[in-house]
Parts: sequence; structure tokens; C-alpha cells
Amino acid sequence: MSIVELFSGCGGFSHGIEAAGFSVAVAYDNDPVLSSSYHRNFPSTKQIQADVSLLTATDVIQEVSGPILGIVGGPPCQGFSSIGKRREDDPRRELLSHFFRIVSEVRPTFFVMENVVGLQQGAAKEVLSGALEHVSDNFNISAPMVLDASDFGAATKRERVFVIGFRKELQILFGEERLAPYKMPPTSVADAIIDLGAAKKSSTTAHDDTWEIPSGMGLSAYAKRLVAEDRKFTGNIRTKHTDAVKKRFAKVPPGKTDKVGRHPRLSWEGQCPTLRAGTGSDRGSFQSVRPLHPEEPRVITVREAARLQGFPDRHFFHDTIWHSFRMIGNSVSPIMSYALFRAIQDCLEEASVNSAVAAE
Repeated sequence: MSIVELFSGCGGFSHGIEAAGFSVAVAYDNDPVLSSSYHRNFPSTKQIQADVSLLTATDVIQEVSGPILGIVGGPPCQGFSSIGKRREDDPRRELLSHFFRIVSEVRPTFFVMENVVGLQQGAAKEVLSGALEHVSDNFNISAPMVLDASDFGAATKRERVFVIGFRKELQILFGEERLAPYKMPPTSVADAIIDLGAAKKSSTTAHDDTWEIPSGMGLSAYAKRLVAEDRKFTGNIRTKHTDAVKKRFAKVPPGKTDKVGRHPRLSWEGQCPTLRAGTGSDRGSFQSVRPLHPEEPRVITVREAARLQGFPDRHFFHDTIWHSFRMIGNSVSPIMSYALFRAIQDCLEEASVNSAVAAE
């Protein structure tokens, strides 16, 4: 029984799906840059570059051998973001409706939709309500739930809206209480990244970006879940700042913000604020503001951002720092995804038991 993922990006959702015991059969995305490392991280999943607005049920079904258990995805959120311009004529807003159209056509057992909190604000609420009409006849649909990844053990504050639906014949009503068993205290920045500071390059090649955590370095429980078996990882090259910028960064206390670049300085005991994506070249190539390391006068590395978001160290991002941060900023936290799909698994097992009892 397979999962189909729409708007897969670099695979944040996919990590949680697979860790919870499901299988992603096919992943669709139209952005060749943000999804460029997907196949390297999920070689068993069929990856297809396609415009979701043009997909039909036939297109999806013919790519999957066997029943489709679920359809999941986070339609591009920039048209609804409270940070951006929220233009009502932004064509990306229409992709929300296409997500639910595909769900209605394929009729999987369940669906999961993720988006920004702005989808619950102003006129965007009407857009969501209209999109849900595609599936309201055949699915029991949860109320939109605002969930924070830090409540499930992530080291970053990251609020997102989730809507989950199950086929009506299963008689499953999904609410936030289903997630209670998977809630955990937030992870501190220290537990997430402090061990990375001891990592050394595993090659003397100047341009090599492979690093290794010393075998004698102790790991937090959080880091143990993410570290690779060989303790190697990529994406740890430091951004080169000018001496003037370093001096400015050095004066910013933990938990405070740089007054010039608006970079927040992380504190070892706290959590990371939401990591933003920035924009691609088609939207002006605006770079997101990156947090400052708790002690060093620099912005955090790609790997530090990935750890804070909950990506395993084996995950590969883009060759450039800019696009790697876009990947992370656009992604669902794998930790959040895991909690959701464990709860979904519980629901499916409950429905199976109830069905068996009814059959007797």
C-alpha cells in the first residue's frame, strides 16, 4: 500500500513517512532545483517532474503498482504566507485546489495537506474552504490544525496548518488529540547541533564538503537519532564573512537580533526560530535571513539548519548554500511528519480491528 507525494521538494515529508513505516511510491514536483537531490536521498521512490495542475487520476494511478493508500503534500505556500505579499492573483494559490482535486479523483484511503498558518487568515480561509469541497462528500475531514514542530521534539519553532482526511466508510475522525502520544518537549539548540562543532573534514581536498564527527564525541539523544552510522555528513562549509561583519556579529548576545541584518542569534538553551526559504531566481533571488551561531561570529551552516529542522545527517541537499537553505526552509520537519504518520498508522490499525470485529 503506497503513498503518493505531491510537491515533494527535497523530501522532508518523505523522511517522516518512511520512518513511520509507510512507502512513498512516487513523488511529484515541478521545481527542478528544490527537488534536485530527492532521488539521491530516496532512490527507491519514482520521482517525476510535473506540473500538479495538469495531473489527472489516470496519470497518478498508472505510476503506482497497486492500491494508493494516501496522498500527501504541501502546495506552494507563498500565496498565503503572512510574511509575503499574499497576492490573491498569485497563480500558486490555485495549486491548493488542484491538490484536493487529485485526491477526489484518485480516492485514496487518506490524505494529508500541509501549509502555512496564513491559510487560516483572511480571504485565504475561503480559498481553503472552496478547495475542500472537492473531497467533502467522500472524506471525514479534520478541522485545520495549527501544529508546531517544537511540540513534537524538533529544535525549531515551526507552526504549520495541517488538514487530514479519511474515507468516510472507515469512520475515522482525526483530531489533534490523536497526536498526543507523540508530543515531546522541545529540543534545545545545544542538543541539536553542539556535536557538529567537533566535526573535522574527512578529506584534505579543498572543495570537499564531507565531514566526520569524532568517534569519542558524545551525542545527545536527539543527535543519536539523526547521526549517520559512519558519523559523516555534508553541508558544513562556513559562510565567509568580512572582518567588519564578524565584529558586528560577535557583539550580538544569545537570544538577541543583529540590528543591521536582522539575524537572530541562537542561544544554546533555546530553540531556533522558523527557518525561512527565501526565493528563487524567478522571484527576485531574495535570500532568507539566517540565524547566527550561538557562539561563533557567523551564520549557521546548512547542516546545522538541517539538524535544527530534524533532517538526518545522511540527507544530501544542493551543492550551493543558497539553494540548500531554500530546500530546508520550504520543507516539512521530518520530526513533525513522523508524528503525523505514526498517528495515522494508529488510526488505520484501529479501523482494521473494528472491521475485523464487525466481520465476526
